[in-house]
Amino acid sequence: MLTKKKKIIVLVSMVALLVITGVLNIILNNTATTTPTNSEYDYSSESFFETSKLDRTNTRNEAIDRYEQIIASSTSSAEAKEQAEADLAEILDSMLLESDMEGMIKAKGFSDVFVNYSSSYINVMVKSAELTETEVAQIVEIIQGKTGRDIDYIKIIPVQ
Repeated sequence: MLTKKKKIIVLVSMVALLVITGVLNIILNNTATTTPTNSEYDYSSESFFETSKLDRTNTRNEAIDRYEQIIASSTSSAEAKEQAEADLAEILDSMLLESDMEGMIKAKGFSDVFVNYSSSYINVMVKSAELTETEVAQIVEIIQGKTGRDIDYIKIIPVQ
């Protein structure tokens, strides 16, 4: 059995570890929760399109790298490689579609446009104070022509 003195030492040690853990938790949480500066994420109307396209590109590049690592890995299963190849092809198809649609919409006279395409939705942001019915119809016609998707999947948003 432990003597009274040993019990006190063990108890004091546990309390000390608990205090140290609490202090470290507070210190690490304060450094981890710093908010990004406005220069990191600038979604003002002047730079919305540039920032959105950069974010989309960075996110996709990370995903592409991850899929390429899975495909190149000798430890990946055949199923994982097959799924990675399919996901990579889907990303590349989306990138091509978005680029084509953005170019065609710009050709209709819009100064800037951002298209985000996925299998469940298509978001189109155009630089404009507001859109006329004719402009919306032109955009919908382009999107449907390229994707064959119903209008219910398309959301068009003017951005000033």
